[in-house]
Amino acid sequence: MADDPDPGRIDALERRIAAMKAGEKRTPTAMKGLGQGEAAWRMVIELVVGMGLGLAIGFGLDVLFGTKPVMMVIFVLLGLAAGIRTMLRTAAELGKQAEASSAGEKRD
Repeated sequence: MADDPDPGRIDALERRIAAMKAGEKRTPTAMKGLGQGEAAWRMVIELVVGMGLGLAIGFGLDVLFGTKPVMMVIFVLLGLAAGIRTMLRTAAELGKQAEASSAGEKRD
């Protein structure tokens, strides 16, 4: 039949795929198996949660003390600073893990 694949071409393709897989270098993933996308989402969530907690605390204190926007603005800014600090800490942790995994690959 005309639709049947050529066994010689399939074998050649399998050899090329195996050669490419053997030669490719694996890039280190971050956070023990998490990909770069998951790590990026984690950092975005950390920032948003920090701001959200600041907003909630500030709004609660505004209602309690009767100072409508003052505490909310202050605590949103503090939440933003805390979120950025947490993001930077996570980025440093990812960098250390990437260095450790690349150093481990060089030893092998």
